[in-house]
Amino acid sequence: MTRIAVFGYGSLADPASAAITLGRPVPAPLPARLRGWRRRWSIARDNLRVEKTFALEPGGELPPWILGLNLERDPDGEGEPPNGVLVELSEDELDRLDLREMRYDRTDVTGEAEGGEDFELVVAYITKPDHFAPRPPEGAVVMRSYLETVERAFAALGDGDLEAFRRTTGPPPVDVVDAVLVRDRIPPGNPRRW
Repeated sequence: MTRIAVFGYGSLADPASAAITLGRPVPAPLPARLRGWRRRWSIARDNLRVEKTFALEPGGELPPWILGLNLERDPDGEGEPPNGVLVELSEDELDRLDLREMRYDRTDVTGEAEGGEDFELVVAYITKPDHFAPRPPEGAVVMRSYLETVERAFAALGDGDLEAFRRTTGPPPVDVVDAVLVRDRIPPGNPRRW
């Protein structure tokens, strides 16, 4: 059998979040870094037209865009590689992740993941071109529930991992807000908190 892992650099770094999608407990993930890449707030989800819509709390306003984390090729290759985790998967579980990561393309990063030498295939999810936002669209926000989940996951990895996450990501380029789900057409196994 082929040993497969996903490089989690955002919410998939949280074992509880990954378990929701995989339908099984996820053991403590393996810390890793991804050479030749950088992590940015460069995916934009259309909050008004997709499978889940969130309203600001309080107030009830609907922000037009929700930003999330993405990996991009490091143009000069000299930046510090983003830290993350490796979660071992079966081939069937890749299909579940594809559904969760519907705005991302599954990308083979085998050989670029420091710490992934024991895996024959390492994948990461990279934003599809029509969701890529090199600059935040007008009215975009970051959901506090997402940011807190990601930061909690990196803090749990060990000494220095949260700081490495912050250093290799930078702060959100837009307001971080509290929001509540007001429309749910979300496929099973996908997060409902962000």
